[in-house]
Amino acid sequence: MKKLIITCCAALTVFGATSCGDDFLTVSPSSSLPADEYYNSKSRIFEAVVAAYDPLQWFDYFSGWAPLHFIYDSMSDDVYVGGGHDADQLEIHLISKFTSVASTTIAGAWTTAYSGINRCNNVLEKIEDLTMAEKDKALFQAEAWVLRAWYYCTLWKLWGNIPYYDTNLTYPYIAEQYTADDLYKVVEADLAEILDSKILPMKQSAEWAGRVTQAMASMVYAEFVMYQKDESKYSKALGYMTDIINSNQYSLQPFENLWETEFEWNDETIFDVNYIAKGGRRTWDEPLLTGGTVWPCMIGIDGLTGSPDYDGGGWGFEPVTPTAYEMYEEADRRRDIGILNIEKYIADYAAKGITVTYGGRYQNTGFFLKKYQPRVGDNADNSGSAELNWDNNLRVYRYAETLLNAAELAVRTGSGNTQGYLDEVRERAGLTSIPATLDNIFNERHLEFVGEGKRYFDLVRFGKAADVLKPNQYGRVQWTENKKHLPIPQGEINAALGTLIQNPYEN
Repeated sequence: MKKLIITCCAALTVFGATSCGDDFLTVSPSSSLPADEYYNSKSRIFEAVVAAYDPLQWFDYFSGWAPLHFIYDSMSDDVYVGGGHDADQLEIHLISKFTSVASTTIAGAWTTAYSGINRCNNVLEKIEDLTMAEKDKALFQAEAWVLRAWYYCTLWKLWGNIPYYDTNLTYPYIAEQYTADDLYKVVEADLAEILDSKILPMKQSAEWAGRVTQAMASMVYAEFVMYQKDESKYSKALGYMTDIINSNQYSLQPFENLWETEFEWNDETIFDVNYIAKGGRRTWDEPLLTGGTVWPCMIGIDGLTGSPDYDGGGWGFEPVTPTAYEMYEEADRRRDIGILNIEKYIADYAAKGITVTYGGRYQNTGFFLKKYQPRVGDNADNSGSAELNWDNNLRVYRYAETLLNAAELAVRTGSGNTQGYLDEVRERAGLTSIPATLDNIFNERHLEFVGEGKRYFDLVRFGKAADVLKPNQYGRVQWTENKKHLPIPQGEINAALGTLIQNPYEN
């Protein structure tokens, strides 16, 4: 049900084109009316709301490559960066090694997130004095607040100590830099206010799949609270998780269905970034146009021939480590649904008389992230560049994470249906019950979310990063607390005219 983003983004044709520089953060109507006069109706405010969603699609390819799950997992023990060599997408290789430098990093992700924040602020500013039904106004405001919180969450997880503003800036466009702790306090309070108002629907109708919901906002809240390790808010976060569970509007689905286009927006989906190939207009020259994603092409299997299932034009990024594959029990359905063992795959087809071959690039392990592999036909009917227009949604929050969040928070607070939440996830995987301890929940999250951008942050917040993220043969150095936040892009340091303090990453 790929409806919201592709349908509503047609409304973006009313906005002028954007470019890097000061104007990049501005969304202006193409009408001759000044912006202050243009946003004068519900329908036009809705255009501004749609524009606030649009940057969600940009992380995978804009001003550098930064597919969020890939960036997050490159810092974990589950994947290597791969590609052609260790300078192919050098920014990501350096991040993976914990040797990132301010002059060579994923500055495009910083710009993308702040573009989203600006667009959210634009909604909140333009709607303030507009006469419209209070319920509609409150709903649009809530969407903008929650989206802004999500964009700030992305920046906060990557860079920690970042500029914060809730009203768009004027020249010279400099905002106060918040510490990670202070930013957490502000955004946590904003999210709690929206969640407690219950203005958002727990789940959207099929027509509006992809819009912010109470469940999505609850997951953003839990992500903030759990990564901050704010014990004073654990009970509140648990309450939001149990609200989702008790709503009976979400449920676990067969694991094999979660990664196929035909099953997107199923009842396990709490929030996806929506990509669609059909009619996708993204090109190398205009990557901000709506359409599909490049990530499946990036992680696709290089030189693959003879496969009835997967496209052979992949670039070989993000090979899965052998240890990530080998950690699973033989009976665990998630292993071979989530990870492609290429030698087993070749042998299985050879037994059917079909010859499959592949190349294998830098850091090749023979294991590939099957969840997001480019399926044959999944970039059909695009009208842009085929490599940039794959169908695969980016799965941000699934109901399985709700259950595991609830299990963990219940253990930490000594309340709730701890065992039942963990058992549901394991039963779906074909496994038997184990005690719902923090270590077992931590391990279950590892098994459930390989390639979904969760592992690195779990290692950090559980206090296990230093023990797991050790030097390796590819130049990774020892993780330390100083490595928790990336160096702020040098261009941002320069533009801030001495007001932005660099993170102590290199110390």
